[in-house]
Amino acid sequence: MQAPAPVPADVRFWDLSTGSRIAYVHAQPVDPAQRRDTPVVFLHGGPGTPGEGIPSAGEELVGAGFDVYAYDQVGAGRSSRLTDVTEYTVERQVEDLEAVRETLGAERLILVGRSWGGSLAAQYLAAHPDRVAKVVFVAPGAIWGGAYAGDGVGEPWTEMNDEQQARYDDLMGEPRVLAQALLMSVDPNAAHVLVPDAEADSWMHEVALTGRDGTSCSGAPTTPPHDNPQGFYANQLTNADFARIPDPRPTLREARVPALVMAAQCDFVRWPVTREYRDVLPQSTLVDIQGAGHAVSADQPAVYVDLLRSFLLDQDLPLPAYTAQDPPPGRWAR
Repeated sequence: MQAPAPVPADVRFWDLSTGSRIAYVHAQPVDPAQRRDTPVVFLHGGPGTPGEGIPSAGEELVGAGFDVYAYDQVGAGRSSRLTDVTEYTVERQVEDLEAVRETLGAERLILVGRSWGGSLAAQYLAAHPDRVAKVVFVAPGAIWGGAYAGDGVGEPWTEMNDEQQARYDDLMGEPRVLAQALLMSVDPNAAHVLVPDAEADSWMHEVALTGRDGTSCSGAPTTPPHDNPQGFYANQLTNADFARIPDPRPTLREARVPALVMAAQCDFVRWPVTREYRDVLPQSTLVDIQGAGHAVSADQPAVYVDLLRSFLLDQDLPLPAYTAQDPPPGRWAR
């Protein structure tokens, strides 16, 4: 089981009006006179897969005058776990993000969502379009889970070598995991009693490590793993809810908010899933980043920082908009 790691000194906590206790980090401009009114909030993936510390490009954005925040979504990282796991829903995550905005006292937010964080940003934008100044989708997951059955979004597990596949099969075949899976289908809270958070989160961490190499163009890890724990029940229940909620796309077609979509050459997320953000959001620009997989900021850090900074500062983007319907040249055929 993954051993608990000490809480880093820069981690703080919000006690939100929703009841969630949320761990976060914050970086702010040194000179208050340079501070901009609208903070940047990074949204991690998963669901249930937090980052650690200020994300890539955070320091550059601080240098440009932005307050930068990154937080662990409820059920993940160092944030609180819910006693009733059926309360892990997309609506709860959106409500938490709105409570974060209220806690910050910000009229609007700039959202940067990676993977599932992009999906969450889209859900928040649909619910609160007047509360978003700009939004960036980095190798995002689906806009709506109900649009893609089975593995229609794409999975990182398809590129494992024999050793990784054997480890993955062993993890998936553990007796307690199989019993937990059966219970999840009929009574998630009973599954939670059988396999508590610490055990389930540790198992999810091991599973994630087996597939992480397939998320880059090189097939090799781009960053070392960290100790901020994952959230199994937040992942499973939020994903299940994501497939059942109403389709947000009609509302998003009316959202007049500037959006940047970063598509990655080697992303395991399928091209139509990424392209849909550009096709649905009326003020969106999609750019094609060659030589990058799902972890865009790790594979192409300079390009990622330049894109993010340019977009938020209303400068010309360093890459041209990609406007075709077909995949970019070299896009993995997935």
